Amino acid sequence: MSQSAPSLVPVRFDADAAVKLSALRRTKFIATAALALCVLVFALAKSFENSYPWLGFVAAFAEAATIGGLADWYAVVALFRRPLGLPIPHTAIIPENQSRIADNLGRFIEANFLAPEPVREKLAEVDFAALVADWLADAERAAGLSRFVVRLVPQTLAAVEQSGLRGFVTSRMLEQIEKVPLAPLAAELLSALTDDRRHQKLFDEFIKVIGRFLNDEQALATMREKIREELPSLFNLFRADAYLLKKIVASAGSLLDEVRADPDHPMRAEFDRFAQGFVERLRTSKQYATRAEKMKHDFLARPEVRTLAGDMWESLSQFIEQDAKAPNSVIRAHLANMFVEVGRHLAGDPQIRADMNQGFVVALASFVENQKSGVSKFIADQVKRWDLAQLTRLIEMNIGRDLQYIRFNGMIVGGLAGIVLYMIELLLPVN
Repeated sequence: MSQSAPSLVPVRFDADAAVKLSALRRTKFIATAALALCVLVFALAKSFENSYPWLGFVAAFAEAATIGGLADWYAVVALFRRPLGLPIPHTAIIPENQSRIADNLGRFIEANFLAPEPVREKLAEVDFAALVADWLADAERAAGLSRFVVRLVPQTLAAVEQSGLRGFVTSRMLEQIEKVPLAPLAAELLSALTDDRRHQKLFDEFIKVIGRFLNDEQALATMREKIREELPSLFNLFRADAYLLKKIVASAGSLLDEVRADPDHPMRAEFDRFAQGFVERLRTSKQYATRAEKMKHDFLARPEVRTLAGDMWESLSQFIEQDAKAPNSVIRAHLANMFVEVGRHLAGDPQIRADMNQGFVVALASFVENQKSGVSKFIADQVKRWDLAQLTRLIEMNIGRDLQYIRFNGMIVGGLAGIVLYMIELLLPVN
């Protein structure tokens, strides 16, 4: 099957096309009238030259002006069409060379307008970051952008589910956690607590627990029973168990009150040494590290961990989907506020704007560099598809009036040249 020829693209005329066409026709008429006047003057001057010899200069001027006007008329017409419709070689230059003109125009624009340096210089004049900042800082636009982003969230979550990305992310997250040494990490976290003795708050809580234990009737009864079992039967007859228990509880309570009231109590110092020693062993002991790694591995290997990650993802997805459908979406409101704040911060930070603009220049210049051959081909193809008659009319409409003045100049220059030649003829000796 033969491929059909591409359809012609109509040439677009600007709003002043009618004015330009009228001016062109008027100039053409005047130029043609001037040429006809030269012919008439030449004929009259030749007719009365014998009676009035000075008319020889007029006839020479008119004759040469006619020849110059005709030559320039031919040159101007040959650009756009064949003179008098005759198939004269090297005429109708523009219509006959449409493809070559199109290719050369595309290459010219690619080489001169889309070169890397001019493109970068032009792009550098635009403050892209300021445009982005102004756009984002507008509350209405930020709200519209947040609505658009939130509308995409359910589709994004569905795509994540279908692509298996959730399982991949969960596996990768667990793998990365597996690679983290647990003992040194725990040592660093505990060290942050012991640096300013915040671990003493834990010791205070421990003291409170012991105090509550010493005031618990059931616990005291159990302790008394244990004491009775250890004492000889004779001592139990004198209720020595109750006495010992009372002394133990009183002494312990007094000690706890002292520790609670004194921030520099020796027991607190002992707890400091214990905590610091434990942190140091976590940081340096291979035995502690091995035990910590085993605990971590056993914990991550449990199926409940992966189930927990899946449940967390499900809960997060449900919350996001429900919030996205709500008329007063929390996520949408926060996104809108975030976009506005980003715009304001961007507007007030010249360094970030400069970095962003540099990035825009590099990205857009690279895009133009990669696509400029396609732009050149696009321009050439478009010019080749233009309607030939309309293309010729457009070019003639825009430059044809100036070309008509070439005809006037040709008549004047030709006429002056004719006078000079006529004077030379008169000065030359006659054989």
